[in-house]
Amino acid sequence: MAVHKIGIEEFVQKKLDHIIIDVRSPKEFEHAHIPGAYSLPLFDNEQRSVVGTTYKKQSRENAIKIALPMFGDKMLNMVNTVEQWAQSFIEKYNNKPNIILHCWRGGMRSAAVAWLLDLYGFKVYQLIGGYKAYRNWIISQFEIPLNLKIIGGYTGSGKTAILHTLSSLNENVIDLEGLAQHKGSSFGALGQLPQPSQEMFENELGLVISTIEDKTKTIWIEDESQRIGTVMVPNTFFKLMRSSPCYFLDIPFEHRLHFIVKQYGDFSKQDLIAATERIQKRLGGLETKNTIQLLENGEITAAFEILLKYYDRWYNKFSKPNAEPKLNLINLSANAVNEIDNAHLLLALDK
Repeated sequence: MAVHKIGIEEFVQKKLDHIIIDVRSPKEFEHAHIPGAYSLPLFDNEQRSVVGTTYKKQSRENAIKIALPMFGDKMLNMVNTVEQWAQSFIEKYNNKPNIILHCWRGGMRSAAVAWLLDLYGFKVYQLIGGYKAYRNWIISQFEIPLNLKIIGGYTGSGKTAILHTLSSLNENVIDLEGLAQHKGSSFGALGQLPQPSQEMFENELGLVISTIEDKTKTIWIEDESQRIGTVMVPNTFFKLMRSSPCYFLDIPFEHRLHFIVKQYGDFSKQDLIAATERIQKRLGGLETKNTIQLLENGEITAAFEILLKYYDRWYNKFSKPNAEPKLNLINLSANAVNEIDNAHLLLALDK
């Protein structure tokens, strides 16, 4: 057997039915990785630093001499770990997997582990250019022309619920808030997992774009600011969003207020107060004080009435057509926050 080297395009085709193994250090993997990849570090964080410094300041040969004992100590554990992953794959798919390995640039780390697994009997592929090649491919996804349709509306319009309904109807959707693990507002982190790094968010977004087979068909996406919590929508993709048609659902205030209270009202007073304090400068001192007092008194609906009016003003100031970059708005009237009815309303208008 022999290790086969493949380029990024072949990797994209093969990755769905192969085990992808990332041999970079734990710190590199934790920062960002190919979605679905397994971490099998050749070196821990400290070892990687030592070997890399030796390579840069001394020589390739000296770096290899330092690395060999480190690698030797890990060989058995690496083989056993990959065997476990392969067995799980067989049990799930009833098919023996092949292996795709990568490091940062497709260099010595992935070559060493590829040699070991090939020697043991796995069919192994090594990604040419490594994770760096994958990142370049991900960034290229944001340049692809897409037929985006934006779902807009004031806070509490149930836009994310509409997206999920459209997805259940086999429509193409991109859920930016789901990928970002954040709902966009100061309250958006409540009930969410920790946000990914910017790079990992881009990896997830690029992967979603790549899996849409017919990119000429409508792709539904929620209207967002460029910043979602701590991550940013890539510039090229955000410009495409802003130039795409936006169906703005104009839902009565009282219905949206009821929806927001139902969505956030069960969180602790401390969390709600902390989220309110984060927007104190924009909300204003008096309204912040009043909102916090209402929250402390358990008057959740009254508190969110103040907050919802604030978010309505903020949306009108920064996301309406007089703001740059402009949204191409198509105003619609919806009677209530009903994701099923409103999803079908959007689909009827999109025919």
